[in-house]
Amino acid sequence: MTDNGEAAEAGAGAGAAVRPRRADARRNQEALLDAAAAVFVASGVEAPVRDIAAEAGVGTGTIYRHFPTRADLIIAVYRHQVEACAEAGPALLAAGGSPHAALGQWIDLFVDFLVTKHGLAAALRSDQAGFETLHTYFLDRLVPVCSRLLDAAVASGEIRSDLTALELMHGVGNLCIGADSDPRYDARRLVEVLVAGLLRQPR
Repeated sequence: MTDNGEAAEAGAGAGAAVRPRRADARRNQEALLDAAAAVFVASGVEAPVRDIAAEAGVGTGTIYRHFPTRADLIIAVYRHQVEACAEAGPALLAAGGSPHAALGQWIDLFVDFLVTKHGLAAALRSDQAGFETLHTYFLDRLVPVCSRLLDAAVASGEIRSDLTALELMHGVGNLCIGADSDPRYDARRLVEVLVAGLLRQPR
């Protein structure tokens, strides 16, 4: 029989063992979602699960264990990308480059995200309420980040001040529509033109 001190020490040790395992599981799942996002961006949300498994360096069974259906995986990637975009905005501004350059880099990440988002509607065809909930989450998380980037670029005198974050995000989104169905259409080039067009012209 152990005394209370020994029991407490054993309990603390067990807790310490559980926490690293949970952290490892979280990192592994994030790595899997990063791999799935990369494959979705390159090949669309209907890409074979084996391609995602190969990118992640795991077996297909691991993916199905975490995400039993394709819709589950797409939704998880969607949320993962939203959070990555949300966290990237402040980090890009803090990196020390020009705010306009930070905005351009963030828009690049946003375009990658939109590729996945355009596949979400089909995945949730039978769950309109779920889609609307995710869309609200997307706006709540990303519009303030885009606003902060725009405000910084306006304050630096680099860009015009008559565009809102929601307008810019809608514009980028509209340019990306159809990019996955026409290989001749280069949405990124047009998005670059849009971002470059924000710059103030010398008088």
